Amino acid sequence: MVHPVDVHVGKKIREVRLLRGLTQVKVAEQLGLSFQQLQKYETGYNRVSASKMFEIAQLLNVQPGYFFEGLADAGTSEDEAMDERTAKAAQALSSIQDVKVRNQIQSMIHELANRQSLSA
Repeated sequence: MVHPVDVHVGKKIREVRLLRGLTQVKVAEQLGLSFQQLQKYETGYNRVSASKMFEIAQLLNVQPGYFFEGLADAGTSEDEAMDERTAKAAQALSSIQDVKVRNQIQSMIHELANRQSLSA
């Protein structure tokens, strides 16, 4: 049976992998895993050991605790949808090859976010 904590950790692994613009194959290769095993981690079907979580965190350049952030809030469909939209947007942004265009889009996003926070 899949445990909700394992599902949450898996979603966080997937989220940061997508934010970094990495494929399951690439990450699995660097960790010495099959992409199927990484897929099982990301779905929560298989539990990630502490040592493997540490390796994943190092590879993805995050603290191991990152995978547990938001755990108390996990489970709301709105939060899950937001995470998915954010991950897809980040993946799309990272796929833009032209660095100048990518930087301009990032600047525009930051400017819009700043304007929104100032008007709130």
